[in-house]
Amino acid sequence: MSRSADGRVPGAPSEAARPLLLQGQEYLFRSPPKCLDFQEQVHRLGMVDEGDGNPQPCVLVLARAADMEMNELSIALAERGIRMARIDADRCVDLPLSVYTDQPLIELDRWLLRPLLVWRRHFELSAVPVEPGTLAGAYAVDQWASVANWLSSRADWAHVNPSRFSTHLDRLTQLSDASTFGLRVPRTAVTTRPGRTRPGGGACIVKTAGRHLLEPRPGVQHGLFPRPLETSRASDAPEPAPVIVQEYVPSDTELRVFVVGEQCIAYQVDKLDPAQLWVDPDAVRVTPTSVPASLSDRLLALARHWRVQVAAFDLLVTGGDHVFLEINVNCDWRWFEHRADDTSVSTAVHDWVALRFKELLGAGRAR
Repeated sequence: MSRSADGRVPGAPSEAARPLLLQGQEYLFRSPPKCLDFQEQVHRLGMVDEGDGNPQPCVLVLARAADMEMNELSIALAERGIRMARIDADRCVDLPLSVYTDQPLIELDRWLLRPLLVWRRHFELSAVPVEPGTLAGAYAVDQWASVANWLSSRADWAHVNPSRFSTHLDRLTQLSDASTFGLRVPRTAVTTRPGRTRPGGGACIVKTAGRHLLEPRPGVQHGLFPRPLETSRASDAPEPAPVIVQEYVPSDTELRVFVVGEQCIAYQVDKLDPAQLWVDPDAVRVTPTSVPASLSDRLLALARHWRVQVAAFDLLVTGGDHVFLEINVNCDWRWFEHRADDTSVSTAVHDWVALRFKELLGAGRAR
């Protein structure tokens, strides 16, 4: 395909004609569907006891192969003698799976399992390895959508961040609820005409109303990150879909607060640009910090209200105040730990999952 002198394909939309959050985006992540799960590999290699044929209690994870937090959890649970099994979106085609509807059991490969705790993380339907735009591809994605949604909300077993609550936890609901719980939030508008809309009347930030990562092809993710709204942007330039426009709140620093059960574990995040976390991560400084009791009380109350057990809150620190930005239910903590040379969140998550599993096992039921 020929290109012009500036590298563009003839007939392709100019940069200015592209949706605002797709302009200048250089983040591209390739997510390989290679299995790195410790428990799955040792079971497939026959390195564990086959058991007596009775269903084995387990933690069931719906994720994707590159979910390193879950790969790490697999090792941590193995060390505690707890079986973990997983269904990955990017490895689910031709997966030998049977789910019993009249009892809380599944057959995964040759194993008969009884999930006690189910955790859905990064199980994105766009990652299902099928040919986009084909009838067979649409068929596979639709079937997996129905089954994964059912597994993620089935009442026969307990859940981490139950999908019947968390899937409806969009950013706009988050903002209104956070305000109700006494947290300051930026002035916000939702619009297809961001050039005409300036909450607060000053500088503004444009954000996606949906996901931070788009996956138009399986295994290839593109970033949609916050960006300043340029004052020169033409007021008549429409967006193809609504975006979030928020007032720019000057801040001293940012906080990422991980809630794990009833714990709050915080990191101070110092960066120069809203998107720097993704496009220039080496320039971001992350340090462990404490959380004021008044703030942790509000965050824990919000987590209980939203019925999430493992999540991350993003906040601005401005003067002596904290400004709520969003909660990330599919939160990834290993990067923050690596930058801060700390493992507090991993330890808390592993301990919480193991304790919850043993509580369910001791209760003799899967709910």
